[in-house]
Amino acid sequence: MASIPVIGFVLFGLIPLVLTLAMAFMYVPGIGNIEEAEFVGLDNFKEVLSDHMFWQSITNTLKMAISLPICIVVALVVAFLLTKNIKGRSFFRAVYFVPYVCCAVAVSLMWELIFNQNHGIINSWLGLTRQTAIPWLTDSSTYTLCLIIIGIWGGTAYGIVLYGAALTNVNKSLYEAAKVDGAGSFRCFFNITLPSVSPTSFYLLTTGLIGALQEFTRPQMIGGGQGAGPNNDGLTIVFYIYRRAFEYNNQMGQAAAAALVLAVFILSITAVNFIVSKRWVSYD
Repeated sequence: MASIPVIGFVLFGLIPLVLTLAMAFMYVPGIGNIEEAEFVGLDNFKEVLSDHMFWQSITNTLKMAISLPICIVVALVVAFLLTKNIKGRSFFRAVYFVPYVCCAVAVSLMWELIFNQNHGIINSWLGLTRQTAIPWLTDSSTYTLCLIIIGIWGGTAYGIVLYGAALTNVNKSLYEAAKVDGAGSFRCFFNITLPSVSPTSFYLLTTGLIGALQEFTRPQMIGGGQGAGPNNDGLTIVFYIYRRAFEYNNQMGQAAAAALVLAVFILSITAVNFIVSKRWVSYD
């Protein structure tokens, strides 16, 4: 029984990983022609690291990742409020969880309609006409902001669920002792609640960073009619790799090199996150 997932990992995980490592140092003349590959050393890495589009993709990805800390803060606040004795608490929990289970492609298309310049509901709410409508998805000044808003809407739900579970496990005697000592609500929140849920915050931050650095669906689906948004503002690192591999000719090796650079980048950030976490994460 254990062999089934192992075989799946070998076929769809290990073998592609080994091939990617090999192709990163080779010139591969198109998809399906790996047998004609030639060893080129570090040429693929030099080409990728000297490409300004690669560095723009990193900048775009980091801009979109701004939604991550906002998601964490909003999720903690909403989860904290849902622990209170309010009417319809179960209903609100279900409503807030809906974005997490929705298909990312469907969500992207939904928001594309909402931000549409000609018949989008946002411009309609603002009372703008076709002549004065804001080009949300075709203007560089608003395009990234739209992606951040979509990321917050879709990424908060998971944090609410995890924080909700973490908050219910906080030792209530700590709050009682703090109140006896004269601590107010804010002091209890910052001195008891935040340290108690810090492992959950660390988990959300780590997994969120890994996911944010692999952003692909939103900018691909919401391209403003230009594939990667206006002025390539929607070109993320993974989107850059995708283009190198499948849209440009004979660049599979460079795509593999870019993927390897991304893997090292994610590994480095995750390692730093674990090291820094020792200063603020409490497991007591």
